[in-house]
Amino acid sequence: MDFDLTDEQRLVKETAAAFAEKEVKPVAHRMDREAVYPSELVRRLGEIGFMGVFVPQELGGSGMDLLSYVVAMEEISKAWASLAVIMSVNNSLACWPILRFGGAEQKKKYLGRLARGEWLGCYALTEPGAGSDAGAIQTRAKRLGDDYVLNGSKVFTTSASRANLAIVYAVTDPARGKKGISAFIVETNSPGFIVGKLEDKLGLRSSDTTSLLFEDCRVPRENLLGEEGDGLRIALATLDGGRIGIAAQALGIAQACLEESLAHAKQRQQFGRAIAEFQAIQWMLADMATEIDAARLLTYRAAWLAEQGRTFTKESAMAKLFTSEAANRIAYKAIQIFGGYGYTKDFPVERLFRDVRVTTLYEGTSEIQRLVIARRLIHGEENGHDFHS
Repeated sequence: MDFDLTDEQRLVKETAAAFAEKEVKPVAHRMDREAVYPSELVRRLGEIGFMGVFVPQELGGSGMDLLSYVVAMEEISKAWASLAVIMSVNNSLACWPILRFGGAEQKKKYLGRLARGEWLGCYALTEPGAGSDAGAIQTRAKRLGDDYVLNGSKVFTTSASRANLAIVYAVTDPARGKKGISAFIVETNSPGFIVGKLEDKLGLRSSDTTSLLFEDCRVPRENLLGEEGDGLRIALATLDGGRIGIAAQALGIAQACLEESLAHAKQRQQFGRAIAEFQAIQWMLADMATEIDAARLLTYRAAWLAEQGRTFTKESAMAKLFTSEAANRIAYKAIQIFGGYGYTKDFPVERLFRDVRVTTLYEGTSEIQRLVIARRLIHGEENGHDFHS
């Protein structure tokens, strides 16, 4: 197996790292404390091609592969996870379903704007009564002439208050149950599209998360994504790819924890010598580095399989499960190495600790990842159907 990045992938990594170091890190601490949305940095991500990484060039994107997206996500996440999640949602949850399931006119109309960062996308699936059980959504879409009329609500929608476009899931045929769910491309300036409560979150303070209300929201027939009844299939396929992005985000946060901890351990003196010389600290650093390497291999494998057009549902779930849980363990160790200083907002590990917590929750909890993995082990890759998100 070849574990080396290609020249193009290395260039992507270097570009992302330079941008993160020069433009993101200097402002991340202040903007996070003030919960300021990073509109200028989002615009810059579009300029350097990171808002539509795998959108083909002929559709206005960068035309890169999925592993390039992963290495870029890792570098941005190292600097500031709030910015990375905005990038992740736009790429994985907005661009990708349109690219895979959209018609030619939908791709032409929307992908270039999203990829250039002129428009921002969001993903509206979760509802107050439908989280892990995506098939239980209650939002309705009723056909009325040349339009669909949407009524219902969504929660925990990342970037919704800033987005120009939402991928919205609604029930078009209640009698068909899970097979009666459809997906829609909804422009957020549509009458009846209402942004609700802005959540006050533990972490990712500069990434807006809101509820949504649909009150007789009219959506043109041509904005149906795929066919009626394809919604759950589109949602689950989208989440398969999205989990790779979240694994990459967790990986970046974990790497930042290790780098900050290593530098601190070399500098911090106790009992007349650097704490890096004590075995207790060395073992924590060794465990952190080992888990990061394992997480990176799992994440790269999932990205590679997806790029090859092979089945990757189990592998993306494994990558997200292991990487997100390992990153939480690593953030805990980072606080421990920093001691009392790590518990203050003067050091970046405090923010990393808060930001990483959500990675075991969104785009499928750890418990759901285990269900996905187990079903494919028991029933096989082709028959282990999953109706959870």
